[in-house]
Amino acid sequence: MTTPMPIGEPLSALGLPEGGHLLESSPRSHVWRTALADGTPAIVKQTAEGGATTDGATRFAREVTALRLAGRAADPAVAPALLGTDPRNRVMVLELLEEQGASGGGDWLPGYADALARLHSVTGPADRGALPAWAGPKPADADAFLALAEALDVEVPPRAADQLGALLDRLDPAPHHALLHGDPCPGNDLRTSGGVRFIDFEHAALGNGLVELAYLRIGFPTCWCAMSVTGAPLEEAESVYRSTWRSRTGTDVPGDLADACAGWLVQGDALVRRAERETRDHLARVPVEDFAWGPSTARERLVHRLDVVAGLARDHDLLHAVGTLSGALADRLVAARPAPRPLPGADRRPWA
Repeated sequence: MTTPMPIGEPLSALGLPEGGHLLESSPRSHVWRTALADGTPAIVKQTAEGGATTDGATRFAREVTALRLAGRAADPAVAPALLGTDPRNRVMVLELLEEQGASGGGDWLPGYADALARLHSVTGPADRGALPAWAGPKPADADAFLALAEALDVEVPPRAADQLGALLDRLDPAPHHALLHGDPCPGNDLRTSGGVRFIDFEHAALGNGLVELAYLRIGFPTCWCAMSVTGAPLEEAESVYRSTWRSRTGTDVPGDLADACAGWLVQGDALVRRAERETRDHLARVPVEDFAWGPSTARERLVHRLDVVAGLARDHDLLHAVGTLSGALADRLVAARPAPRPLPGADRRPWA
């Protein structure tokens, strides 16, 4: 399909043709495959106006900033090169990345973890304010989590509320400056001949990289394709991330992975697609309806997260009561009928 592309004066020097092949994309953007005047393949992406939480101009500026920051990484790169922009029309021209195909088994995980750590490590304190700070759980999320326990008739340990309040304080992104992708899901990471590269940075932020490393344990919370990573593949991927971070920054990864996982657990918005977030208390829906997103249901996602946090917090001085509550909630949901299924394993990428 040939469709005219919105190429204005700022991009004319690239010698782009009038038409390109329109590709399938999310409602938040229009994407074309084309070629520059010298024959170099390229991608033209226009950020659509409007959106679930931010307007098109804001998302465009956020993605362009993130791509420029990510461009600091080299040998190998972690994102497509940004070849040109037209802010008035919210258009960017990007290097075309050819995906090499999905790996078998869990072989994609080490490359994903390595690229994620390299992405996170390209920014530091001097970049404060370049992007919005990561938006983590809020007091209303902690309250909703406790209300879920009440709705399911699960006793809340005496210290759980205080521990959740302290958790929110520890998750404050202000002391951290890692470049977070914002949605590092399978599909936004492409396996190329030059290694894994991330695309679609319209929700990028600055914060603690652990909140995205936690995707591996907590089941990819912002992704339609929730999945479970356990055992040796999980240990290897987390080890790769920590090793890469250390080699790039000279420091150990800051923060506590248990905190990061607990933060994702209490966010009801992490049970639904982006367009439905910030619309209602989604944890309150769980006792009365098991709504689906992708191949998994809300209860299936939630039970996985509860089990993860229960395991991590069992002997955790600062989260012990939260871990006890998580285990009890998981038991109550598993006892329901029909019983929630385990999340799909990460032994194959969901569209492979």
